[in-house]
Amino acid sequence: MKHIGVVACSAEGAALCYQTICREALSLVGKHDHPRVTLDSIPMARWLPAFDARDYAGVARIMLESARLLAEAGADFAICPDNSAHLAWDHVRAETPLPWLHIAVVLGEEAKRRGFQRVGVLGTRYTMAGPVYRDTLGRLGIDTLVPEHPDFEMIDRVIFAELVDGVFADPSREGYYRAIARLRERGCDAVALACTEIPLLVRADESPLPPLDSTRLLARAAVLEAVR
Repeated sequence: MKHIGVVACSAEGAALCYQTICREALSLVGKHDHPRVTLDSIPMARWLPAFDARDYAGVARIMLESARLLAEAGADFAICPDNSAHLAWDHVRAETPLPWLHIAVVLGEEAKRRGFQRVGVLGTRYTMAGPVYRDTLGRLGIDTLVPEHPDFEMIDRVIFAELVDGVFADPSREGYYRAIARLRERGCDAVALACTEIPLLVRADESPLPPLDSTRLLARAAVLEAVR
């Protein structure tokens, strides 16, 4: 099996990704078994100034620092369970020592497989305002929408004030469900949970729209790549 390298940004999202790799491997590999996984976690405090400055070359430098460490550790390919980091994709791809799986490509392929035509996108302000999901899903013939204000600000605020710190409060969950319902009213037939902590808040059986869980989809794709 191939060795999976994980470039971590937030602890909560990276932990969910690692846990899901191991759980998916139960059926794809076997009991007590999974592909080898090496995870490198550079503190989020190093990432945020580059995000705030829209310095995606700077974001890429952090990702590449991790990728080089993972390559030295023997990883065969890399994943990054952080959607916003993929704004730096072109810079990363130009210098990476490893092949990568792209989180939005993985989610887009699942959306296409399930026949969704218009997907609402929930994530950080960087992801919702950026081109990653719009362009990636657009190439698959899928429209995207993001929440309108003030839902846009609420979604982002909850991520950074609560979710990345492991706080999953019922009032915030209800606020997310209301935002998803408004995306449904605007014609969305699914919602992309395009922040790797959001699946810890939004429950699939309660969401007003079918959720596309970027974290778990990426983890499963990594296992499939590892065993292929």
